[in-house]
Amino acid sequence: MFQINENYVKLQGSYLFSTIASKVAAYAAANPRREILRLGIGDVTLPLAPAVIKAMHDAVDEMARQETFRGYAPEHGYDFLREAISRVDYRSRGADVDPDEIFISDGAKSDSGNIGDIFGLQNRIAVCDPVYPVYLDTNVMGGRTGCMNPADGRYEGVIYLPCTEENGFVPQLPEEAPDIIYLCFPNNPTGMTIQKAELQKWVDYALEHGSVIIYDAAYEAYIREDGIAHTIYECAGAKKCAIELRSFSKNAGFTGTRLGFTVVPRELRCGDISLNDLWERRQSTKFNGAPYIVQRAGEAVYSEEGRRQTKEQVDYYMRNAACILDGLKSAGYTVYGGVNAPYIWMKTPGNMTSWEFFDHLLEEAAVVGTPGSGFGPAGEHFFRLTAFGSYENTKAAVERICKL
Repeated sequence: MFQINENYVKLQGSYLFSTIASKVAAYAAANPRREILRLGIGDVTLPLAPAVIKAMHDAVDEMARQETFRGYAPEHGYDFLREAISRVDYRSRGADVDPDEIFISDGAKSDSGNIGDIFGLQNRIAVCDPVYPVYLDTNVMGGRTGCMNPADGRYEGVIYLPCTEENGFVPQLPEEAPDIIYLCFPNNPTGMTIQKAELQKWVDYALEHGSVIIYDAAYEAYIREDGIAHTIYECAGAKKCAIELRSFSKNAGFTGTRLGFTVVPRELRCGDISLNDLWERRQSTKFNGAPYIVQRAGEAVYSEEGRRQTKEQVDYYMRNAACILDGLKSAGYTVYGGVNAPYIWMKTPGNMTSWEFFDHLLEEAAVVGTPGSGFGPAGEHFFRLTAFGSYENTKAAVERICKL
């Protein structure tokens, strides 16, 4: 008789955002005349930039002609996009990342989970707490953890890096060295980040202990302050110990279009084995490449017009973030983030649990956010709000919250 992957049984009942969706659907069915304002899932709302749309239209026209039709895309991505990424995202910042170290995909979420395919199951992982659930859940699915301890909500065999008010929501270097370290800056869910000098300490730590860093830089376009690295490869030695994940979802609005990439440097090795070679082998076996039309759209993001237009969109969302941050502060709430990221990390009032505040906010104000405890035990008594709605709805949601 067939058997299942029993590691899936270790997971919590459902994915965080699936639970939120079911609760919101039930509320909407019971209150059909009530407008629900959504500051929960980090999904963009502005349309794709004009330069991106034009590139997609042009690519569609190419697909309609015999002489320009494209079939299967290269598993690692088209050179035109890899070269644009290398030039704009890396070389312009002094980071020596070559096109053949860049692997185009259908999004950072997929790569966050799939990257584990090239690592052995005996590796011990370290994750921030709170954390984007995909990092942890995919390692549970893969068999790198024990069962969850119901007493503290943590999985056995995982090194947790608490990010709390006391440490400014910045993880501290662990005493016990992990094999794989997941970092995300600017951070989802807390909206906080660290200075380049602090990130360098993580790179130095990984090099000293033989660890690899999986670095999620999906929100680098939202950085506003000086001294913050836009890529981990701005740090000395990072190409020998770090893999970087990137997404077009938040910097260019591709949440429904799906495009991302992962950088696996050639210098990153395990003994004599190149991780770049392993990832290329994995992708060529399990992935048929992102669509040509979407990759041409991605290339347009790096054009002069595309960069200007997508920056305007990012600025729009950061205006929303400032609206949330300033509005809630003025009402007496304790809030963090929202300066270098589109997320605001709000402390729940009256010592409510995260889910109690979720229900309270939905029932009394018809506003949706994300319970902090859904990102890990250290997220309890916190709540994430996103800046990806319209400005009008964002402002209205803040006004509703402030009236509670």
